[in-house]
Amino acid sequence: MTHLTLQAVTKRFNAAYAVDSVDLSVPDGKLVCFLGPSGCGKTTLLRMIAGLETPSSGNINFAGRDITHLPANQRDFGMVFQSLALFPHMTVAQNVAYPLKLRKTAKEAQARRVTELLELIQLPHMANRPVTQLSGGQRQRVAIARAIASQPKLLLLDEPLSALDAKLREAMQVEIRLLQQRLGITTIMVTHDQREAMTMADEIVVMEKGRIAQVGKPLDIYRDPVSEFVADFIGLGNILPVTYDGAGGVSLPGGRRIAVAQPARVPESNSDIRLLIRPEDVCVKSTSADAGQNRLAGTVTFIRDVGASLEATIDCAGFTLTAATTPRETPGLTLGMPVFAELPPHACKLIAARAAH
Repeated sequence: MTHLTLQAVTKRFNAAYAVDSVDLSVPDGKLVCFLGPSGCGKTTLLRMIAGLETPSSGNINFAGRDITHLPANQRDFGMVFQSLALFPHMTVAQNVAYPLKLRKTAKEAQARRVTELLELIQLPHMANRPVTQLSGGQRQRVAIARAIASQPKLLLLDEPLSALDAKLREAMQVEIRLLQQRLGITTIMVTHDQREAMTMADEIVVMEKGRIAQVGKPLDIYRDPVSEFVADFIGLGNILPVTYDGAGGVSLPGGRRIAVAQPARVPESNSDIRLLIRPEDVCVKSTSADAGQNRLAGTVTFIRDVGASLEATIDCAGFTLTAATTPRETPGLTLGMPVFAELPPHACKLIAARAAH
């Protein structure tokens, strides 16, 4: 069931388009991430869904009702901002109870709900502690508990983890995802962090300059991006300019032919094609006899060894490739070593080049 639909939603600030003709359906009970670089329109889009901004044109429908011009306080949505916006003069329990107090919920019911939520976020022992005495991760959990206290039909998260350090951020990603799945609450989250989106989302909406570049499941977007922009934004990728030969292959810079398994998506102009191969799909071999189809001779110019994994940069005369491997797969790899990089045809994707600005 579709919970939320946006039809041709546009937001202009004077002559500039922050969001430009966005059509989107958000399914019930799923976590959807709006992902993109700064200034792509993702927060403006979230604010229009929340009712904090009014669209210049287009419609927003929720559960079969047009809410385009409905005030934010009548939408029954929960929201967590980047700043968290907790009340510093209140305790943890008072912060969580605040939306229930606004709705004039009976005091006994308020107390029951606060107890239930503090158990859910694993902070029952912190009920009477001032929020100023909490750690970043604990404040984060309190902000989420407050947002879901009144059992909203939609939860909106605007870069809620950006202020946390890397380790805590990763732990909170898992925690929020598990909480969302347990509650079954439809959630939209804004982030510019592709790892965060890949970790948490059922569906990712990649945004570019106020428009939607691609919508899909995280792995589908990673494995089959529609354009150079999406490929470059989601994960690491070797993106090379190529010319299609019309016979199931492409020519690399320098003229070397590469076979590709799925040449179907070829832009009309040969100059608009890029070849994408992810680093983990590049096979590094020490001799040409070990390498199969699409093998390229090169030299190792850089190695990033972090123990369990290893990233090698290979100069192939005219372009470089990044290969992700492990010490076990490629023992004895050293700087300056001549190697062969194999590009399996099934892993070579043809994508549209980024539009010239």
